[in-house]
Amino acid sequence: MVRTSQSTTFSSSPYFDDRGPHGTAQPITEHVNPHSRPIVSYFFPKGVGEHHYGERHPMKPHRLTLTNALVMGYGLDKQIHHIYNPRPATQEELEMYHDHDYIDFLSRVTPNNQNDMRHLIDTFNCVEDCPIFSEMYDFCRMYAGASIAGARKLTSGACDIAINWSGGLHHAKRGEASGFCYVNDIVLAILELLRFHPRVLYIDIDIHHGDGVELAFYHSNRVMTVSFHKYTGEFFPGTGKLDDNGANIGKHFCLNVPLQDGIDDDMYLTIFKTVIEDTVTAFRPTSIVLQCGADSLGCDRLGAFNLSIAAHGECVNFVRKFNVPLLVLGGGGYTIKNVSRCWTYETAVLVGAAIPDELPATVYDPFFRDSQWKLHPPLTGRVENQNSPASLQRITISIRNKLRYLQGAPSVAMQEIPPDLEGFLADEERNVEEKDEERGAALAGERRNDRTMARNEFYDGENDVDQDDGPISSVTRRSSASTRKPAARATRRSRGRGRNKGTASTREDGEEEIEEATASASRAVRGKSRAKPRNSRARAKPADKEPSKDETDPDQGAELDPDPDPATPMDLEIDI
Repeated sequence: MVRTSQSTTFSSSPYFDDRGPHGTAQPITEHVNPHSRPIVSYFFPKGVGEHHYGERHPMKPHRLTLTNALVMGYGLDKQIHHIYNPRPATQEELEMYHDHDYIDFLSRVTPNNQNDMRHLIDTFNCVEDCPIFSEMYDFCRMYAGASIAGARKLTSGACDIAINWSGGLHHAKRGEASGFCYVNDIVLAILELLRFHPRVLYIDIDIHHGDGVELAFYHSNRVMTVSFHKYTGEFFPGTGKLDDNGANIGKHFCLNVPLQDGIDDDMYLTIFKTVIEDTVTAFRPTSIVLQCGADSLGCDRLGAFNLSIAAHGECVNFVRKFNVPLLVLGGGGYTIKNVSRCWTYETAVLVGAAIPDELPATVYDPFFRDSQWKLHPPLTGRVENQNSPASLQRITISIRNKLRYLQGAPSVAMQEIPPDLEGFLADEERNVEEKDEERGAALAGERRNDRTMARNEFYDGENDVDQDDGPISSVTRRSSASTRKPAARATRRSRGRGRNKGTASTREDGEEEIEEATASASRAVRGKSRAKPRNSRARAKPADKEPSKDETDPDQGAELDPDPDPATPMDLEIDI
């Protein structure tokens, strides 16, 4: 039985809007050829858009749900190669950058116990802009895990472009929250990229200065940060002036482009393309992280620029054309209907698909009623442009002068490798060679125990009864040395015949005589530094006759000749 009060809804308007003559975009149905375009991976943690900062808070994670709905409505999921629901980041992964005490606080604080933890809330700056809300720690783990997963896919070569619109929270510091940001997923992703990439370029087109990322790599020359933002000295966060360039070895690896209210599409694109092209040429990054904060669009709730969605997307397209592994992240943006449209358009730009200006039909049609369900509503000209061509030219010249100090891309041969975020394996799970590689690759794989045989030793496998496992005697070592020295100066043919004849002389009846003659020849060689190959061997005699002084090789007297004749094959023959 249905009650009368349940037979109607609470709203008299229809669930779906009737668009009339405005039309609806038809979704893309064909799948992209995997080899026709760069491989794009799309990361969307399930449920990330269901979190809520508070009723009056400008940050609305619901914008992520709208973005995902438009991406799927346009059929862009058919153009994306891989779509992932990444796992949340672990506490150990978050602590690769953030302090343990801060992460432990985020994992324990809730709206119910925040009064009991008031002293810690003030310490970690979780007030006003960064309120305590339900499941806050899970929200941080979701968007941070997606950025880390995107960086890992890039380093493994599984994709060329990784997209995570839930990330890009660039204000969080190592030990405190700031500017709606609790965990700095950008720093965690860059640390993962640095494990395999020598140089990472970070580009920030949010209207706010990316102070958290800049601070993390302010002393590093492996990460160059370039931020385009509004700067008045009072606008949040109050940092990012033109003269902030980095410190120590990171000097000149931090670039800031301070802009004023009302900058339009032409001015923004001109200075953006000029600065980025010069930076890429000088720094030569092996990977790029692009933060696409949409609060730099016109008509933003907190912004004051005049950028259109098309111009914002052209910045993304310009960076994409460098064909460098690219991690694309979200960021700010507080007029959620414009944010979702902007990131949907930029998803289409990254996958190389053209989408119409009409929006697809979704359950969120009422959000876009005022703009007649268009992808590119008019957003420009609402704020007076306070930037001049001369001021932008001064900024460009200043940045070019800073890039001159780089003197080429920095080397990383002596740099410390950042720790592995992928996991912490126990020592007992590694073999000896893996442990050597962790301590240093100098000894890895060099634990060989096989015997080294001299050139004049003849060992016929393991069954040779003459093989001696003990130390080699001094006579044998001298014999080896005396044999190798003349062989080095003899011709290739002479060495061959000398070895063959020497094999025949190792019979039992002449063994003692050969050893004695070889020892005497070795002493003669040590006494004369310019001994010749023809004098380094003694002729062996039969065992039944004691070799006398008169019966020895007459050439033995030529040892003192300063320049004897060169050795010939006949000189190396041994009479038996």
